[in-house]
Amino acid sequence: MQETAQEYTQRLLSYADGKDPLRLQQAAPGKIAALLKGKTGKQLMQRPAPDKWSVAEIVAHLADAELAISWRLRQILANNAIPIQAYDQDLWARTFNYARRDPRQSLANFHVLREANLALLKSVPRKLWENYGVHAERGNESVNHIVKMVAGHDLNHLQQIQKILQGSREKTGKKSTR
Repeated sequence: MQETAQEYTQRLLSYADGKDPLRLQQAAPGKIAALLKGKTGKQLMQRPAPDKWSVAEIVAHLADAELAISWRLRQILANNAIPIQAYDQDLWARTFNYARRDPRQSLANFHVLREANLALLKSVPRKLWENYGVHAERGNESVNHIVKMVAGHDLNHLQQIQKILQGSREKTGKKSTR
């Protein structure tokens, strides 16, 4: 059974609960880079199951999600209570061929977009973080809420990447050096 929008929101928020969401967001590209370091294209492109994304697909998703977040943040900061369009991540994955995207280029895109978003958030008065958009599926979401959601989204996908790469090490008989 697929989780509801409310369950999804609560799950993501729980990952970053009690932690500084901006610090988590700033650290995410470097953590992903460390996980990708030394991995082969085959390891990064291998799906853990037919219906699950590969590491390459996850990193491509993170880059495109950051692009969507860029637009949403700017819309909300400039236009309080603006409608925010949802998007179908699986449709984007198929349309934009995440399965064949270079994961290192996706990571570079993610990193640049993330840095721009963090700079934007730091440059606006904190009062504007109360502005909200009306998400088509999840309802009212303030900038402050989105910042926490993005941090949780990062942590969710970092866990997935770690799990996938751990599984690929186990399949090849290589043990973790951690």
